[in-house]
Amino acid sequence: MDRRDSSIIMLSDSYKLVHWNMSPPGTNNVYSYFESRGGKFPATKFFGLQYFLKKYLEGAVVTQEQIDEGAEICKLHLGNEKFFNREGWEYILKEHGGYLPISIKAVPEGMLIPVSNVLMTVVNTDPKCYWLTNYLETLLVQTWYPTTVCTLSYYMKEMITKYLEDTGDPSLVNFKLHDFGFRGVSSVESAGIGGAAHLVNFMGTDTMEALMIARKYYNCPMAGFSIPATEHSVICSWGRENEVEAMENVLNKFPEGLVACVSDSFNIYKACEVIWGKILKDKVLARNGTLVVRPDSGNPPEVVVKVLNILGEKLGYTTNSKGFKVLDPHVRVIQGDGCNYEMCNEVLNAMKTAGWSTDNIAFGMGGGLLQNLNRDTQRFAFKCSAVNINGEWKDVFKCPATDLGKISKAGRLKLVPMENATGGTSYQTVNELANVHGKDILVEVFRNGRVIKEYTFEEVRQAK
Repeated sequence: MDRRDSSIIMLSDSYKLVHWNMSPPGTNNVYSYFESRGGKFPATKFFGLQYFLKKYLEGAVVTQEQIDEGAEICKLHLGNEKFFNREGWEYILKEHGGYLPISIKAVPEGMLIPVSNVLMTVVNTDPKCYWLTNYLETLLVQTWYPTTVCTLSYYMKEMITKYLEDTGDPSLVNFKLHDFGFRGVSSVESAGIGGAAHLVNFMGTDTMEALMIARKYYNCPMAGFSIPATEHSVICSWGRENEVEAMENVLNKFPEGLVACVSDSFNIYKACEVIWGKILKDKVLARNGTLVVRPDSGNPPEVVVKVLNILGEKLGYTTNSKGFKVLDPHVRVIQGDGCNYEMCNEVLNAMKTAGWSTDNIAFGMGGGLLQNLNRDTQRFAFKCSAVNINGEWKDVFKCPATDLGKISKAGRLKLVPMENATGGTSYQTVNELANVHGKDILVEVFRNGRVIKEYTFEEVRQAK
């Protein structure tokens, strides 16, 4: 759906329709910020804001038709058309041409920022539109999703890299986690922005919508890559009695390069020992390329190690300089069933314990990568921290006695670099009036309806 099919007035929560009428008299500006208050991982890798800005907020997004429709919906939904801020929206249309009088600053996309730090700030640029800042909260907070996927993918890469450093070749890491998540997410849009978030860290994907997001919104001609592969429908359609012919057909149709074949349609161990390891062994070893064997059922740590043992016995292996076994280069394994952060760690640990290098395996991750997470995975929040009333700025914060973990920040904020305990660079959120050395790394990316700072996908990948 094109963004023009969505009214910006409707891209918010119902209760925000009436907030324009609740602020203190004389309010000129509302200033809010977005942060990860903590969660599963110690830092977040910020990504996806540019997509939301360009798709939903850039340009003349307010129209008279939308205003009239908003008033009608408010009357039907809340029972009173007077609750609707017709005057405010028509002011934006007439005085700003439908462009939103808002300034948004954010950390550069792709940066890894410790939790409990500001990631984005939002403030209105027209005093008559103070109500607009938090009206946009609902949409802007959705940045939690690509940021959380990007963060999970980053820490997956950190984990896999560590195992590669211990047992094999770390230069292989970019293709060790493949996105299998399109069918497991809630929408095409989730697949696109979540899949693109994964590609900030890795190069492998089967989620083609992610390629289109990176291409359209981050100027990347091709962000990810894949290989020919089978699925159960392909193998099973030959019939159980013709499983050998089905697998041989894969080798015949793809005589060179990488090709993946799901091998557990009937018996994964028999497929590895008898079909790949005996009947088709010579064809596998004669190929100018690599066959990737895919188990797809059972307990992953147990199955993967047993599959490696069988393939190693039947097709051969060498021992690398680190003392770990590496299959003949004509064969590798991909585990695509039941994968999440914890399970992948279990598989790699089981392989290491059994003496197998991480070089031998890649992972295909679906729901565990793009769907099995939520806003509280990293505890994201968007809060007002300052207001300007009658020309004077005032700090604002919440401090609930029932949950001190939800204390919010106060004042207008900046994010400055600081040296951490190991001598590296970390970041600290401070009040902009604080006497703290260091340049604010928050960059104004959006002002008055226009994206004024864009990042290419390559820039996001290179960010630290």
